[in-house]
Amino acid sequence: MQTDHSNRYFELASRYVQHTGRHIFLTGKAGTGKTTFLKYIREHCSKKMAVVAPTGVAAINAGGVTVHTFFQLPLGAFVPTGQIPESGDQLFNNRQTLLRNLRLSQPKRILMRELELLVVDEVSMLRADMLDAMDVVLRHVRRKPSLPFGGVQVLFIGDLFQLPPVVSDREWNFLKEHYKSPFFFEAHVLKQAAPVFLELKKIYRQNEETFINLLNKVRNNQMEAADLEALNRHYQPDFQPDNSAQFITLTTHNSRADNINQKALERLPAPAFRFPAEISGDFSEKAFPADEELVLKEGAQVMFIKNDKGEERRYYNGRIGTVHSITEEAIMISFVDQEELLELEKETWRNIRYQYNRAKDKIEEEELGTFSQYPIRLAWAITIHKSQGLTFDKAIIDAGAAFAPGQVYVALSRLTNMDGLVLKSRIGSAAIQTDQRVHFFASDEKPFELLEEELALAEQDFIGTSLLQSFNLDPLMELAEQWLLESDKRNIGAKLEAMEWARTFRDKVAGLIPVAIKTTAHLAAQLQQVESNGYDYLDSRTAAAANYFATAIEGFLVSLQAHKEEMRKQPRVTKYLRELAEIESFLELRLASIRRSSHLTSAMASGAAASRLLEMITEKPTAAVKDIPASEGDAQSAKDKEPGKDAAKKGHRTKGEPRVKGESQRTSLEFYRQGKSIEAIALERNLAVSTIMSHLIQFVGNGDLALIDLVPAEKVTVIRKAIVETGSEQLGPVKEFLGEGYSFDEIRAVVAYLRYHRDLKEKAGEASLSSSASS
Repeated sequence: MQTDHSNRYFELASRYVQHTGRHIFLTGKAGTGKTTFLKYIREHCSKKMAVVAPTGVAAINAGGVTVHTFFQLPLGAFVPTGQIPESGDQLFNNRQTLLRNLRLSQPKRILMRELELLVVDEVSMLRADMLDAMDVVLRHVRRKPSLPFGGVQVLFIGDLFQLPPVVSDREWNFLKEHYKSPFFFEAHVLKQAAPVFLELKKIYRQNEETFINLLNKVRNNQMEAADLEALNRHYQPDFQPDNSAQFITLTTHNSRADNINQKALERLPAPAFRFPAEISGDFSEKAFPADEELVLKEGAQVMFIKNDKGEERRYYNGRIGTVHSITEEAIMISFVDQEELLELEKETWRNIRYQYNRAKDKIEEEELGTFSQYPIRLAWAITIHKSQGLTFDKAIIDAGAAFAPGQVYVALSRLTNMDGLVLKSRIGSAAIQTDQRVHFFASDEKPFELLEEELALAEQDFIGTSLLQSFNLDPLMELAEQWLLESDKRNIGAKLEAMEWARTFRDKVAGLIPVAIKTTAHLAAQLQQVESNGYDYLDSRTAAAANYFATAIEGFLVSLQAHKEEMRKQPRVTKYLRELAEIESFLELRLASIRRSSHLTSAMASGAAASRLLEMITEKPTAAVKDIPASEGDAQSAKDKEPGKDAAKKGHRTKGEPRVKGESQRTSLEFYRQGKSIEAIALERNLAVSTIMSHLIQFVGNGDLALIDLVPAEKVTVIRKAIVETGSEQLGPVKEFLGEGYSFDEIRAVVAYLRYHRDLKEKAGEASLSSSASS
């Protein structure tokens, strides 16, 4: 993805993110490219980063995870100071209760300690108390209680002039004693570490100057009588668009939007086609980015809910089209502004979690589940809330007097031009509401020239911090401690020798820690004095330190390689050798970082520009994970596993053999009927347990597998009762009703069974009616 080099605020924001440690609030009017900026940072930033968002749908669309999932936050409000009110339903938490109940795995703790950049998307929906809770967790886990967010740089992205965060009256009655408003910028942590306020100015959605000016006035509560009159000239209460005009109605409530869509669909004479989503693994219903079951007819007006990822960019998020035809082979979409039809293809959204890859020193994404569906929805109507981020050429705004702060602006700013606007109800001055606290916060923006000056200073600080970070051996110490702790649990040959090596490794690393702390303090002092002493002394001290620590780590590598060679002769050590290889890669990365510190100060001493120093920092070293052969003790076992030998038995295709649709699912079913456990099938097929479970649930849903073969009969009874009690087949409410003893997959299997038998009854009823009619 290429940045727009004519957009100077985009460029400035990019440098603040990549070349400083400052916290940033990136905002901008609708259509200024905030989503584009996030994509650009994901692709170009070398920092170890994670993306979070306040809601499930926002997180999926941003390619990240929810705030609550990442930080393991409990439900309810967070009280930043003092006592929490008495509440039997645990509605409130404070620092003590939050940390006491924090359940983070060791890999998650390591991930948080390695994190360098946290991106919070759609921050307008994030409450202040939740941000303070995030801060508490990061300070605690990263063991840096005096640093905001534990030293992690945070990038906030969002538009506060859109819809505000949600807080219940009961929560706010208590939280208002601690916060002036629920907006994120009221968080206590931001009083200690205020973010740089950066607003993207260049508008890509609208290019009509009159309309842009009107939107600015709506946004800033500056509408005058003449402006309202101009806006209300578009009031047409009896407007009925022609079917080919492709207007979409923006309304305030889901029920109203659903009703409009359903009635419009029913009026079409063509038969209805149903397209269920394909869901695999772990994917919460609350995060479904599209309809779980999409119902279409020829002639239906639809809207794309995702940008085309191809080079042609044939559609974008919010583009309106019409279902031209539906066959067994394809769904074809037509557009009013082009003759060529578009063949619709399914899109896949991923539910991920982050994990730290020590061998590559990277934060990576692990796919937990997927949701595949056609990237469209019925588009005669949509709620204003769900329209955020979309772009329309023509829209009917039907909101009456039910405006919340920001709703007028959100609705109007979806449009590309004024000509496409129709108002179903007049907009009065009282409807133009923007929270004054948002205006006050937004008024803190600094002139561009001052932001540039502060950026230059922040970049210098970042260069110094990066130099000192080269000698931070805390991650190495944590690795050595963890390796020793786990060595006693390993079931390998020569276990005592492995434990002895781990103990020696830990002790030698521990011996380096005090030296590293003194070195960092000494170099930090020299950085403070470079203006008076110059860079030569700093360069010589850094070179000496780099040589000392590089020699030590080279010694670790020699010891590790010798240990690997000894262990290769032992049985049951293939996995152990692979883990040693990961440590080797990690040590090589530390070695490269230490050596780079000396190159960095040499460049400083030679008068290199800050831009060159920043390039050196962002060009992070890499180390390949070593390819580990089977140990000599495991050699015979490896020989027995020749490629293709048991392909048929294991359900694997040989090279060149075409894949049969449903083959993978059918293989899982066959293994399960052979009496293998789900865990064993997953291990043998190198698939996730959740994937195998999804395969089997599919067969429960078509009658090929009995429900009680997958879920114990006693659990089936309780789950069915819960479905009746909650009046819902949605997984979330049923799971909440049942509690911890029942999994989402067990509930999903029961729901699949019930839907299958309900469909059978409906078909039987239709057949009976047909038979009666014919007789």
